[in-house]
Amino acid sequence: MPLTSEQPPIYQRPVELLQNLIRFDTTNPPGNELECIQYINGLLTAAGFETTLVGRSPSRPNLITRLKGEGRAPALMLYGHVDVVTAEKQTWRYPPFSAQLVDGYIWGRGALDMKEGVAMMLAAVLRAKAEGLTPPGDIVLAILSDEEAGAHYGARYLAENHADLFRSIRYALGELGGFTLHFGGKKFYPIQVAEKQICRVKATLRGPGGHAAMPIRGGAMSTLGRMLQRLDQRRLPVHIIPVVREFFEAVAAALPPPMDSVPKQLLEPTLTDQILDHLGTEWRMFDAMLHNTVNATIVHGGEKINVIPSEIVVKLDGRLLPGYGPQDMMAELRGIIGEEVALELIRYDPGPAEVDMGLFDTLAGVLREADPQGVPVPFLLPASTDARFFSPLGIQTYGFMPMNLPEHINPLQFAHAADERVPVEAVLFGTEAMYQVLRRWGV
Repeated sequence: MPLTSEQPPIYQRPVELLQNLIRFDTTNPPGNELECIQYINGLLTAAGFETTLVGRSPSRPNLITRLKGEGRAPALMLYGHVDVVTAEKQTWRYPPFSAQLVDGYIWGRGALDMKEGVAMMLAAVLRAKAEGLTPPGDIVLAILSDEEAGAHYGARYLAENHADLFRSIRYALGELGGFTLHFGGKKFYPIQVAEKQICRVKATLRGPGGHAAMPIRGGAMSTLGRMLQRLDQRRLPVHIIPVVREFFEAVAAALPPPMDSVPKQLLEPTLTDQILDHLGTEWRMFDAMLHNTVNATIVHGGEKINVIPSEIVVKLDGRLLPGYGPQDMMAELRGIIGEEVALELIRYDPGPAEVDMGLFDTLAGVLREADPQGVPVPFLLPASTDARFFSPLGIQTYGFMPMNLPEHINPLQFAHAADERVPVEAVLFGTEAMYQVLRRWGV
């Protein structure tokens, strides 16, 4: 008889699992997450899981399943989204949905944000089931749609309409921390425990309009120029919140002199901006961790080339530190652009509740064991995630997609960019680390 060789189960092949996920084009909009989630659902049901598919639209479902525990501890949730941002108008070395394995990297849209996280979580849960793991509390796996466009079909919808699916959950693992950052020759693992809040503002600029053949001074266009120049040249005020202070203090403690002076000086408000100016653009995430921020992203003005517009509307994407609200954004903006621009709040998503560090030591312990050279530190994500929708249900999310990365790969810079990619070794590292968290949950 001919010899036959069977492949090991998919949870032992996380790289192939990630490639399979990337090959589903789930660009949002429109999303088209259905086929990807059906693929994941097939893997789970074949392994003996009972799953629930629910969503605002049947074509954009979310998947929920539970690995049953002993019932003597709260549940732990792992959640991630399978939609991705567009790759259009970007120049890629390899087609963005081909998931090619080249030079030790998996290339493709979603390789970092966040199909690699979904692959790690899925592989860990499938392994736990196969090995008969029965943790003290349930493990909930949630595969979500629509994170990249407001979560109206994903986490926001679930939290507002199906809160019962998340009963007994206290902690959750989601995007984006747990990966390596390199400072001063040291390797750090920032575990995300907090994130910034969305605060979007409409700025309306008005002035005299008329025929473009006639010069007009002091119109809406000149006001726009002044506003954009001020926003470009000046930061909003420095704020040092507790989790950011803990981050820089932990980094300073791990660095040798004189490198340890840099994070210490960043914590001195009179020196913060001066130090940031000398660190270079690659450290711009520090800037966002120490300030409320705002960027002009959309401009509407003018209908015809020969008509000077009398009104221009600019959309501003603001991000607030935890503990601050829209009134702070408006006041700080006024301090920079003055009174000549009308400001209107158009969206505010409150951030997660006060940080609960109860799971931090467990996650840090897993990372120290996996990489004794790394230093786990608490981290504020300068952006926002689905965590803000689960927080009102009493769920504290930790950004935890563990990856031991080379110095030139920073997920905060490569995500959403052309040639998004992840090292094979980082996927293997993260999958094992994720499983070790499940083994230690509630113990």
